[in-house]
Amino acid sequence: MSGLRLDRIRRYLLPHRRTVLLGAAALVVVNLLSVSIPLLVRQVVNDLQDGFALVDVLRMAALIMGLATVMGATRLWSRMLVFGVGRQVEASLKQDIFDHLLLQEPGWVQSTGSGEVISRATSDVENVRRLLGFAVLSLTNTALAYALTLPAMLAIDGPLTLAAIALYPLMLMTVRLFGGRMMKQQRRQQEALAELSDLIQEDLSGIGAIKIYGQERTEQEAFEQRNQRYCDAALGLARTRSTLFPLLEGIASISLLLLLALGSGQLESGRLSIGDLVALILFVERLVFPTALLGFTLNTFQTGQVSLDRVEGLLQRQAMVVSPALPQPAAVPARGLVEARGLTVRYPGAARPALVDLSFRLSPGELVAVVGPVGCGKTTLARALGRMVEVEPDQLFLDGVDVTALALSELRRQVALVPQEGYLFTASLADNLRYGDPEANLQRVENAARQARLEGDIKGFPDGYATLVGERGITLSGGQRQRTALGRALLVEAPLLVLDDALASVDNNTAAAILRSVREQKGRTVLMISHQLSAAAACDRILVLEEGRLVQQGPHRELVEQPGTYRRLWEREQASERLQAA
Repeated sequence: MSGLRLDRIRRYLLPHRRTVLLGAAALVVVNLLSVSIPLLVRQVVNDLQDGFALVDVLRMAALIMGLATVMGATRLWSRMLVFGVGRQVEASLKQDIFDHLLLQEPGWVQSTGSGEVISRATSDVENVRRLLGFAVLSLTNTALAYALTLPAMLAIDGPLTLAAIALYPLMLMTVRLFGGRMMKQQRRQQEALAELSDLIQEDLSGIGAIKIYGQERTEQEAFEQRNQRYCDAALGLARTRSTLFPLLEGIASISLLLLLALGSGQLESGRLSIGDLVALILFVERLVFPTALLGFTLNTFQTGQVSLDRVEGLLQRQAMVVSPALPQPAAVPARGLVEARGLTVRYPGAARPALVDLSFRLSPGELVAVVGPVGCGKTTLARALGRMVEVEPDQLFLDGVDVTALALSELRRQVALVPQEGYLFTASLADNLRYGDPEANLQRVENAARQARLEGDIKGFPDGYATLVGERGITLSGGQRQRTALGRALLVEAPLLVLDDALASVDNNTAAAILRSVREQKGRTVLMISHQLSAAAACDRILVLEEGRLVQQGPHRELVEQPGTYRRLWEREQASERLQAA
């Protein structure tokens, strides 16, 4: 295990060092009692050969039962202590991973894949918990069992002890062989179950499309295939288990038979008492479980190491967009003045920049549209303003302050970004509207809904603002989802509002009413990215992008008279509207 892994394990275990030491001490007590009980049984059996005294037998039986009770309770306590540490470390790791993920930029999460991230945060963390709980407990217990039991057995009869445990390496090898196979089969079963769950979730979310296109049978067949794969994986795991455990029982039985066969000769020669043979039988049976468990423990230990590397890889991933070490204060009062000076943005691994040398200025209170062909960099510009993508210093300024010099929390209080696909949480409409300011009162919520032209829709819902929004807002129409996301941004009253095609699912009349409502808020600068040039035409000014460059800017009446990208887009939209009208 690398030093980094040891350091992280030490850091997580350090707060629980007292619990770990108590658990280790309890295991020592358990193993001492486990050795003492067979020795007491040997004494009772040997004493019975000299005569039967009921009082002595009852006294020794009570002593053995008492020790067994103490041993059982101490064993339970040790497991609770050590397993408890593993659970606490698991909880800490999950919290650290969740906190770390919230620091990452959205692009990385989307490119990595939520399934991979969730796998590391759940399955891998569980493997680490088993490494620090089950594996540590099992290895410690096995070491103590052999360290304390073997000397006691050798003291009774050395050759007989060695003969009795001669088959234990075979037991360990068998467990190692089957254990690896069982882990692979268990992983296949989990993957098959995950595929099955994904299909169920996807089909429930897209149940409307399934019925519209009459694809119920297709989905049934897809489910049947995945369900069969899960069934096959589960049966394979069950077969392996059903083969392994009888083999272990057979090896343990052969070891016991070997002990009885050789021990009977020792009894006849008088070199071994009946009590000695009984004690050896108890000792041999005591070592069966730790030996068999050792193979599973080693597999768990190796898997835990791999998972720990994967968790470490996730935790070591540095976010590209971070707050500066010494942030500058935001301008007071905030006005929403935006300046770009040679703004260039390149995504990691991209062949060319998404934005190239953009320079423009948005005056406080101005309503500016950004238009251009698909893929020209409009959304990248919106993300740059909120630092959802990395921006180089001295290229983008808000109220005269470099956005890279502002703390991210401060910047995002100044910039309200509304994406085209506004994400809604499984909560009430009111809670979704107040997500940017959870303490906002109902009056502010209603005012934001009114500005977003959502108030009429909400009044039509039976529960009004308490209406529960389904997963990803599935209970709402596309326009209602967009207006809810817009209302969320309007509620926080940021001086700069960025609409990334946020009115695409809204009809022209509603979009115009929303823009009028936004313009009534004095002092708020609005940057509206849109494919609807009719909406852009009502703005104070229009920025035209093409292949990441700013190729034109000015009011609609000027741009439409100039040859270039904007007039071409405008004529195409007008032709499309005429065709639809015809």
